[in-house]
Amino acid sequence: MSDNEQIGIRIVRRIQSVIHANTAELNAFDRPIGDGDHGTNLDRGFTAVLAKIESQSDQSLAAVFKTTAMTLISTVGGAAGPLYGTAFLRISTAIPELDGDHPRQVAAALTAALGGVQARGKATTGEKTMVDALAPAVEVSNAAVEEGADTVLVLERAATAARTGMEATIPMRATKGRASYLGERSIGHQDPGATSCYLIIQAVADVVRDGSTST
Repeated sequence: MSDNEQIGIRIVRRIQSVIHANTAELNAFDRPIGDGDHGTNLDRGFTAVLAKIESQSDQSLAAVFKTTAMTLISTVGGAAGPLYGTAFLRISTAIPELDGDHPRQVAAALTAALGGVQARGKATTGEKTMVDALAPAVEVSNAAVEEGADTVLVLERAATAARTGMEATIPMRATKGRASYLGERSIGHQDPGATSCYLIIQAVADVVRDGSTST
């Protein structure tokens, strides 16, 4: 198994583990402004993803992320399945075969994910959605590339920006999705989609960092 194959399945395993560990918290964030099942849906989705990936012969990054996309679309209810599915599908066509350090391509993959989410969900920043975590991550990752950062640093900065964006959703009034129906009552609640987005980016950053320090 090549390093490229190893990193793909390691990323999915870490995401599945992190989502599973945070299922209750994600549901708690979703309960006041949604259906209360964001964590449960993603946990079911990434558990199904991991099972499929572990059984498939092609575990290259492109294949892993394409399987992730299609499985999330078919197993995750609500808006999360199509949005995350589209994000991973865009990533599967943008990410290179990582046999070395590719900070620019990683930033491009995050940019592609954002483009997919915005095309599918018609959302922009400030609307209290996952875009509020993903967009700052993209901006910071591209800036880090221009500064000469390596892949590890690009992803670490992206995760930090995603966390800041996630926290910034708390005082926002939702203007997109189910939460928008609550109007002013949506203020004061952290967006569950932005939270899961941060958790996923942080999981990827952790895997890449751990792989870098072990070689």
